[in-house]
Amino acid sequence: MSEHIHHHEHDHDGHTSFVTHYSMKDYAIGFVLSLILTAIPFWLVMGNVLPPETTKYVIMGFAAVQFVVQMIYFLHMNSKSEGGWNMMALILTVVLLVIVLAGSIWVMAHMNANMMPAMGGASDTTHGMHDMQ
Repeated sequence: MSEHIHHHEHDHDGHTSFVTHYSMKDYAIGFVLSLILTAIPFWLVMGNVLPPETTKYVIMGFAAVQFVVQMIYFLHMNSKSEGGWNMMALILTVVLLVIVLAGSIWVMAHMNANMMPAMGGASDTTHGMHDMQ
């Protein structure tokens, strides 16, 4: 990213400060990357390019990359800004992202077993109600 950093020698409290300015080019790069990172998974699903089991993991990967791209290009999070606190926020966000993605994968893996009724003969149409009698 092209950043313009202005170093001010004196601040009100005696500390030096860094002011970062981002250009329209940076926003355009982030926008184009976001479009690409959205279009590729859409194409993978609509074109049945990969097996469904592989496709869901690829989509999760693209989602994670897009999340990081948006944090860098639109939220301007890097190790230099805010004295490193933005990097700590980024680390926390990545940990939460891993938890959400792992939970989503777990839910999707178990959804079929937990939500679908038993596939069998006519006697199974009560969907487990015979156990309650």
